Amino acid sequence: MSSHMMSSMKKILPVLLICCTVMLVGGLAFNVQDVAAEDAAPAALKVDTGDTAWILASSALVMMMTLPGLALFYGGLTRQKNILSTVLHSFICLCLASIAWVLFGYSLSFGPDVGGFIGNFDWAGLRGIGADPHPVYGPTIPHEVFMMYQMMFAAITPALMTGAIAERIRFSSMLWFLGIWSVVVYYPVCHWIWGGGWLAQMGALDFAGGAVVHVSSATSALVACIMLGKRMGYPNTPMPPHNLPIMLLGAGLLWFGWFGFNAGSALGANGLAASAFVATHIAACVATVVWMLIEWMHRGKPTALGCATGAIAGLATITPAAGFVGLFGAIMIGLAAGIVCYICVSLLKPALGFDDSLDVVGVHGVGGALGLVGAGLFASKAINAAGNDGLFFGNPKLLMVQLIMIGAVAGFSMICTWIILKIIDVVMGLRVTQDEEQEGLDISQHGEKAYHV
Repeated sequence: MSSHMMSSMKKILPVLLICCTVMLVGGLAFNVQDVAAEDAAPAALKVDTGDTAWILASSALVMMMTLPGLALFYGGLTRQKNILSTVLHSFICLCLASIAWVLFGYSLSFGPDVGGFIGNFDWAGLRGIGADPHPVYGPTIPHEVFMMYQMMFAAITPALMTGAIAERIRFSSMLWFLGIWSVVVYYPVCHWIWGGGWLAQMGALDFAGGAVVHVSSATSALVACIMLGKRMGYPNTPMPPHNLPIMLLGAGLLWFGWFGFNAGSALGANGLAASAFVATHIAACVATVVWMLIEWMHRGKPTALGCATGAIAGLATITPAAGFVGLFGAIMIGLAAGIVCYICVSLLKPALGFDDSLDVVGVHGVGGALGLVGAGLFASKAINAAGNDGLFFGNPKLLMVQLIMIGAVAGFSMICTWIILKIIDVVMGLRVTQDEEQEGLDISQHGEKAYHV
């Protein structure tokens, strides 16, 4: 055996041993069974085949948002020498997040409450998660279907962060960061809002992930891109997207998948899903047109990149409010997304000087927070009786609760991210070397090229 092969085996063997150990310990500790029997469900609960079909389809749509949607969107925005690295971030994130979710993530996020902060391990290894409905998490769909649907949210959330730190982070460090972040940040925040935690008990409204997904990931991404530092040459060296058609294809797939993201959060094929579907589409259309017009006036020409970015901003902004607001609220939220997110991306980011490679903060963070405020203003029980009325419907308290949610999630995410990255930097380093960055992460991290021309 050659010395090169021996050296490679020494690098790979510890990783294989860690993976096997995690799987073995997870299986033994959580007593994973091939077919888990649901805890005794109330007799009144019955699976509806139409609702189940819609949530299964929505799960696939949300998965498509990560892969290939986000992967292509981010990949097209990077430089040619980094596209494979960028796409692989989304690809592997889907796999790792899914494994962690079934072993312990779902239980920590949605399991029986522990002090309003986190779930316990009663459902670890999907113990007791089967074909019967849960009275809270989808009374007309199998509990396992709800688990699968939420798995896709747990996968795309850390993947969103990779856009802010693209083109300069070590692949191994990125894996550790995303894995630890999911456990320390995503699972608790998810439980606070969707799993019956303290923010849910306060009455906070987040229909499909404005805080759980967008604020948590984008504020963490802000910390990460600042700690990692700017790319070599930024901002003086031009770094244009290398493939705008690929970027547009990714944006289109994201838009298409977003209907599963938002309308699927109704957890049934019903009127609420239809309302959320309409609100999602109209808000995205309004934000796209507004972004295009502002860019046209500001820069002299409307661009494909600007239109796609405006669409994603509108989708991110309507997400937390989609199931609580009517048509007027959706239009206003789309209008706000196009204006405010454009200002943050085109004016505020350059003024502050941080290198958020693919505008995660300005689009997802600002958009998610804006949408949460929008829910506090425009939410109506006439749209969703399970929600609440907002400020414009006579309830100013909801807006205060929404602001508390934004502050709590942002502060918690930023502090935890700083600690996680500090530890990883000390142990193994975060950033590639200057030579590796100059060569490109496709070659330096993965030993391959996207284009052989």
